Amino acid sequence: MRPRLPERRSLRTRLLLFIGVTLVVVCAAMALTTVLAQRAYLMGNLDQRVTDAAERSQGGLQRRTGDDTDLGFLNERGQAVGTLAARFAADADTAAAVHADADADGTGQVIAAQVVTDDGTQRTLTAAQRAALDGIATDGSLHTRTIPGLGTYRVTAIAGDGVPVLTGLPMDDVQDMIGGLVLIEAVAGALGLAAAGVVCAVVIRRQLRPLGRVAATAVEVSRVPLGRGAVTGLTRVRERDTYPGSEAGQVGAALNRMIDHVESSLAERQRGEERMRRFLADASHELRTPLASIAGYAELMNRGTQRIEPALAWRRISAESARMTGLVEDLLLLARLDEGRPLQSAEVDLAALVAEAVWDARAAGGDHDWQLALLLDTPALVLGDEARLHQVVANLLANARVHTPAGTTVVVSVEATEAHCVIRVRDDGPGIPPHLLPAVFERFTRGDSSRSRGTPADGGSGLGLAIVAAIAAAHGGRTDVRSVPGRTEFALTLPPSHVSSEAPSATPSVAPASGVPRPGLRRGAPASGPR
Repeated sequence: MRPRLPERRSLRTRLLLFIGVTLVVVCAAMALTTVLAQRAYLMGNLDQRVTDAAERSQGGLQRRTGDDTDLGFLNERGQAVGTLAARFAADADTAAAVHADADADGTGQVIAAQVVTDDGTQRTLTAAQRAALDGIATDGSLHTRTIPGLGTYRVTAIAGDGVPVLTGLPMDDVQDMIGGLVLIEAVAGALGLAAAGVVCAVVIRRQLRPLGRVAATAVEVSRVPLGRGAVTGLTRVRERDTYPGSEAGQVGAALNRMIDHVESSLAERQRGEERMRRFLADASHELRTPLASIAGYAELMNRGTQRIEPALAWRRISAESARMTGLVEDLLLLARLDEGRPLQSAEVDLAALVAEAVWDARAAGGDHDWQLALLLDTPALVLGDEARLHQVVANLLANARVHTPAGTTVVVSVEATEAHCVIRVRDDGPGIPPHLLPAVFERFTRGDSSRSRGTPADGGSGLGLAIVAAIAAAHGGRTDVRSVPGRTEFALTLPPSHVSSEAPSATPSVAPASGVPRPGLRRGAPASGPR
């Protein structure tokens, strides 16, 4: 199949051509129909007049006593100007040679013919004119004959019970009327088509003007360099060209939506590139700090043991190595979660897991007041990776411990219903700065803008909450945060697992693994509120 060639003409030109051709065809069909109908009517009227004239002529012959060439009936009243009459050979003496033909096919030879002139007299037809009337059957059928010097006639011949006679009337009036009608329709059609063409051109131009403006907007947007830099303020189609009731408006509205999508996608790409640059810079600085420490202690040891004790240097090198290893492992974990690698899946008891995490946090941060509240309508069981979920809770508790002053009360609650399981970590510390809230779960987001920290107490790498959000998303859950001064709450929502009839009781007991005292446990205590 041959490929279809693209249209070379504009839509305006094609519409004009299509409408023009359609109007020409319609006008021609209407004119032809009118001419044919009018001609049929006039010919029918003329045929009736010819038949009536033939009947009158035959009646006139029956009353006359003349010979076979007698056409005196043309002198009778009622005969129109141009009426033609003729007689046929009727006996053997007059036309013996043609009787056999007349008997065979009902036709005869014209032996006399006259026509009524404008002054009312009769004029005899010449032999050539009579020859044009030969061969007409006397069966009453109508014929059209062209007679030299007289024009076109509509003739008929009848025999009946009397003498055969031929009568005819001129067709000039019919032809003149049809010719005049054709001329009038041609002139009127031409003028009408010209006027219709002008009107259509104006209307099409006006109606396609919005589409032209939409096309101009698309061309303008296509010229904007989208491959580099920030792209904002792309031109939009004006509101008056986005009316959904018209096709051009629908195209304009769709173009605006597409431009919105393009602009938002480009803005997101720009933000992603900025985050990636920030991520690479932060990761480089985070790795540079322990590497610089390791290099510094190694250099001191190379210079001799008088400058630093070897044991201290090795401890510091080991600490910085562990810090760098932890950072690399966090980055690798985030990379695996970004790739969508599946985690281990098993039934996890969130109540027990949170109790153990609070117990560990109390041991690490004894200067804080740690409290645990379990609000369980059903067992807090979820399907997931227990080690990763424990890491999520530990990160949230470490975040509360590191970023709040001593004496801060941290309340950890577990809520379980048929619809979801929620872990909330709330503290009464100073809160999170408002400008950090939208990006608190992004990577390398920290309360201080500097990249260098002297000790772990100065804050982590800024990956803890990013890991929390990534692990929650990998488990089909979500994380939320609300913070005002004196009240900050992080919420981790996870979908529950299906509990069988052999499941443990609705409020499972949580026993510590060793003799270390458990944190304060308040069953049924309110655990909601911002953090």
